[in-house]
Amino acid sequence: MRKAHLFLNLLAGAVLTSGCDKPEELGGCQFLTAEELKLVWSDEFDGTVVDANKWSYDLGDGCQLGENLCGWGNNELQYYTEREENAKVQDGILTITARMEDPLYLGEHQYTSARMVTKGKGDWTYGRMDIRARMPVGQGLWAAIWMLPTDNVYGGWPKSGEIDIMEYLGHERDTVLGTIHYGHDFWRFRSQKLGTRPNEPDLSQEFHVFTALWTKQCIQFQMDGINIGEPNTRSTTLPTTYPFDQAFHMILNVAVGGNLPGNPDGTTQFPQTMEVDYVRVYQ
Repeated sequence: MRKAHLFLNLLAGAVLTSGCDKPEELGGCQFLTAEELKLVWSDEFDGTVVDANKWSYDLGDGCQLGENLCGWGNNELQYYTEREENAKVQDGILTITARMEDPLYLGEHQYTSARMVTKGKGDWTYGRMDIRARMPVGQGLWAAIWMLPTDNVYGGWPKSGEIDIMEYLGHERDTVLGTIHYGHDFWRFRSQKLGTRPNEPDLSQEFHVFTALWTKQCIQFQMDGINIGEPNTRSTTLPTTYPFDQAFHMILNVAVGGNLPGNPDGTTQFPQTMEVDYVRVYQ
C-alpha cells in the first residue's frame, strides 16, 4: 500500500526468494491461538466517537510529505480528512467512508476518505492481530488493513519493511491480498492472495476476520482462520535483510484510485465504506 504496486501483472511471480532454504529449516513456524495469548490492545468501537487515545489520522493527499509522494506514492485520488463524514463510530462499528465530493473538497479534491493510524498509541513487535471488517465495492476502491514500522530502524521505505495484513480491490469482491514489502538494496515484496469459496457471499456482503500471525521467525496472513498462502520467513527475504523484528503500528484506510485498482469509472457508486467491528492485538 505504501508505494506503487506495479506488481499487478506480476503477482503470480512475485515470490522473491533465493537459495534452497525452506521455512522449517530456519526456525519453523509455530503460532499460538488467541486463547493461548494475552489481549494487549483492542478497540471494540463501543463509544460514539473515534477514541483519540488509540487512533490518530494521516491527513491530506501526500504532497505535504514531498512532491514524489503526492497521491501517497501510488497516484491515489483521495484527500484524507478527520471529518465524521469520512470516519465515525456508531452502533459498535467504525465506518471509514470514501466519498465523491460535489462541490470539490477544499475547492480541488474530488474524493475524500480517512486513514487512521495507531502510531505512538499502539505499537507492537510480534503478536496476533485480528481485525473483523466488511469491505466496500466498486472499481477504483482500495481498502487496506496494514502496518508500518514506527521507527525506521533500517532506513526509509522499504528497508524497514511493511506488513499488509489485508488489501482488497473493490472490483475483485471475492479476493484479498496479504503482502510483505522489504529490501535493503531495492524494493522487494511477496504477495499472496486468497479467494472466497464457491457460492459464498463476496467480501462486501459479510464481515470477515483478517489476521496476521507474527513471530520472530514468521509472518502468516489469514482470513477467517484460513491461511493466505504460505508463511513469510527469514528465508523468504533472502538474500536481503529481514526487517520484521521491530515495532510496527496499524493503519486502516480506504483509498480511491491509484496504480493497483485503477481509477473509478461510470460503474462506481459513492459513498463506499469499510466497516470495522473490532481490532484486537494479542501477545
